[in-house]
Amino acid sequence: MKISDQINTSYLWLESKFSLRGKFIVAIGAIISISYMVFLYRTAIVDNELIIMQAQQQARMLYNQILITRQWVSEHNGLFVIKQENVDSNPYLDMPSIWDQSGREYVLRNPAMVTRELSEYSQNKGLGSFRVTSLRPINPSNAPDKYEEQCMINFDHGSAESIEIKDTPQGRTVRYMAPLEVKDSCLGCHARHGYSSGDIRGALSITIPIAWADEKIRVNNRSLVVIGLISFILVTITLLIMFNTLVVSRLDRLSKAMKSFPETEPNQLLIPYGNDEIGTLGEHFSELCNRLVLYQTEIDKTRQQTLFNEKMASMGILSAGIAHEVNNPLGGMLNCVKSMRENPEDQEMRERYLPLLDKGLKRIEHTMRQLLNFGRQEPLQLRKINVESLLSECLELLSYKLKGVQIIQHNTIDHDCYVDAEALKQIFVNLGLNAIQAMPDGGTLSIGSAINHQQLLFTFKDTGTGISDEVLSHIFDPFFTTKDVGVGTGLGLSVTYSLIGKMNGTVAVASEIGIGTTFTVTLPLHSENKLEI
Repeated sequence: MKISDQINTSYLWLESKFSLRGKFIVAIGAIISISYMVFLYRTAIVDNELIIMQAQQQARMLYNQILITRQWVSEHNGLFVIKQENVDSNPYLDMPSIWDQSGREYVLRNPAMVTRELSEYSQNKGLGSFRVTSLRPINPSNAPDKYEEQCMINFDHGSAESIEIKDTPQGRTVRYMAPLEVKDSCLGCHARHGYSSGDIRGALSITIPIAWADEKIRVNNRSLVVIGLISFILVTITLLIMFNTLVVSRLDRLSKAMKSFPETEPNQLLIPYGNDEIGTLGEHFSELCNRLVLYQTEIDKTRQQTLFNEKMASMGILSAGIAHEVNNPLGGMLNCVKSMRENPEDQEMRERYLPLLDKGLKRIEHTMRQLLNFGRQEPLQLRKINVESLLSECLELLSYKLKGVQIIQHNTIDHDCYVDAEALKQIFVNLGLNAIQAMPDGGTLSIGSAINHQQLLFTFKDTGTGISDEVLSHIFDPFFTTKDVGVGTGLGLSVTYSLIGKMNGTVAVASEIGIGTTFTVTLPLHSENKLEI
């Protein structure tokens, strides 16, 4: 798997497992931890390098100091010191001891002996040790070990110095070796060994302990780890408080404002925090809510106007048939009035025609009342009505358009229901008109109503021309119509769909060309306690 794929996988895992606060804490913790680990690692490396460099420099300085000491001793032909209990003579010298006139013994200390004894003092002080070694030692104790032997071989090939870091049971040490050249002052002792001035007689091996420094580094690293943990905790707590205050709490308020809109205005939940990104987002959300409220108000006004216009359009369609029903009694009434005027003294005629005039006027009044009730604009609200009576009233309105169309009703609702009467009346008339217009040559319109699983079911099934699949997907679109100009507005089914949706209902359509179309309306059955939609 590629590194980029691993990063993407890790990111998706974080996205699915953690909240925004959790992601922030994990990210900050990872960055601080990795940064501090790199810092500690780099600090340890630098400290180790500095210790090694310091030990090397110390070894070089000690080497030069020993050379100066040896040179001073050599140029003074050695040192004679009073022999004491712990001071032995050097058996490898030609004149290891001398006595003064008082009989006191003095032992000679050549450069090699001085170097050995100074090393013992230094080692006792814990400052390291040093010794002279040679590939051809006169004193067997000066025989080299493997490292010293290899270094002196390298010196013969031109190497200037050698440094080694060695682990011992007491800790790490820095071993430093540099060659010892024969000086003129050294020829008094070494000329007989075949050496001349400038030859490499041997080497000075210096050992510097750095265990104390390693312990200091470990203590320092532990302190850095403790400081890092404390810093990490403090930084994490500070960032978490700031993140909760400046980001999470404000996003929570913004989320609550989104959930409670439009019941609660956003400004009641959002607190201004200046001109940062979240504050700007909150301001934009408030502006968006204001625009949505304005647009919704305009949409509601437009919807109400559309419903009213569709009612008026439906009334216009019905007017042609209603005019015929009104003109028939009007014609008879006019004839009665004319006859009564021509025969004002005919009391028998007057008594016969007055009841006919009254009947005709009541018939016209009933028809006009139906039109006025259908055209009245009222807000959607539930009330207890008889659905069968409401459907019969709508069919009576539609009766003026029924030419060769037979109505068959299947009603199984035997009690009053809480429905929106005006909206349901609009739905019945629109679906009825649509079915009647689909049967220009006559047919059968079957209307059913029932209650099923706390739902009202209404079906309008005609035997008309049917609807093709291409047209079926657009029948609820506003202003979509397949009828001739002046016959349909293209709003009937659109308004019906809108009213059904507003009442939390559904409408389904099934149609076959040449067989007919069935509209099935499903509306929730409301309880007595719920009086408004």
